[in-house]
Amino acid sequence: MMKFTKQNFIFLVGGIIIYVVDIGVDFWVARKYFCQGQYSWSILILCFRGLSSVITQIFSYEWFKNDWEGANTRKLKWIFLVHLLQCGIFIRYWFALKYGCQAAFKQNSSETTSETEPPNFIQKQAVDVVTDINMLRVFKTFLETTPQLFVQIYILMEHGKNNIYQHAAIIMSLCGISISTVDYQISLRKSLPDTDEFRGLPHLVYLFYKLLTITSWILSISLITLLSVRISVILLIFLWICGFTWALKQHTTFCRSKKMEYLYRTVVGIILIFTFFNVKGRKTKVCISIYYATHTVVTLGILFVYMFWKPSIIKDIHFTIASILTVLGLVLGIIFLVVYYRHFHPTAYRRPQLCSDEADGDARQKDGVETDRFQNFIMQ
Repeated sequence: MMKFTKQNFIFLVGGIIIYVVDIGVDFWVARKYFCQGQYSWSILILCFRGLSSVITQIFSYEWFKNDWEGANTRKLKWIFLVHLLQCGIFIRYWFALKYGCQAAFKQNSSETTSETEPPNFIQKQAVDVVTDINMLRVFKTFLETTPQLFVQIYILMEHGKNNIYQHAAIIMSLCGISISTVDYQISLRKSLPDTDEFRGLPHLVYLFYKLLTITSWILSISLITLLSVRISVILLIFLWICGFTWALKQHTTFCRSKKMEYLYRTVVGIILIFTFFNVKGRKTKVCISIYYATHTVVTLGILFVYMFWKPSIIKDIHFTIASILTVLGLVLGIIFLVVYYRHFHPTAYRRPQLCSDEADGDARQKDGVETDRFQNFIMQ
């Protein structure tokens, strides 16, 4: 396991600041739409925020409950109350700051570990708690940030108005997607043995691959929505059903309870609407090829439909810019994808096979719950 460094701690603090600012921007944008009488947009933004908050709190509390098995009931009740108030993520950030500070700045101090604890105990605690946060942020990104980016781009294309709060929401969404996906990949690398640290050129290649493909696809969906909201909704529901079905067929084992596992698969289905993730850590060359080939066909199909169905709109400057960005983002994104998977992608996804007489529950107790939890999470 790699060490939690001072640079990681700085990124952690930056992530907290962006998380708080993002909350403020969401309510600011929702308030602006409400004051302008655009109640549907205001409600939709708040619904995205509420949905992502509720689901992340549910998963966060379940992880606390799993990790603290045997802890006193009073402590868990307090944790439950904090999560009920939608503030569970801040408890996790508190632990991350606590362990991260000790690991990054006091790792040689005698205060960091006791005689009964292994030398890298604080390092492992810091990495594990930040990993949990990054998993929750992946949920938040695709349950709230990415859909909100779609809504803001659609409003901008539909009405052609340039307001500062719209630009702020788009910028914050792009920042949120970028930071979340990269931090997730960093946590993945830290959890895998004998894997190079994720920094420098691989960092940038992965960032551009994700950001460009996601943005291009959101622009494509926005163009569909401009043609017909009904068709767009049907397409999104169909894509979710496909993603959910694929997660079911993969027989994911991320959660301990069946109810939580179905909730997890439901969320995975939403994530797969916007970007590809590997839910079982297996080779997915064929799956990812089909996934982005489908995106390419749909994107080109949308542009051809505009040419024959609404040729007058092609002369509109907003449509021209959106079309160029959609195609350019898709092409460049796939180029970065190919470069990333050929040169920078870790191949050691599968954890060692369990012995036939070793139960999965016993394996979860080895080296802490957090590491195994991550290795059952959506991979890449």
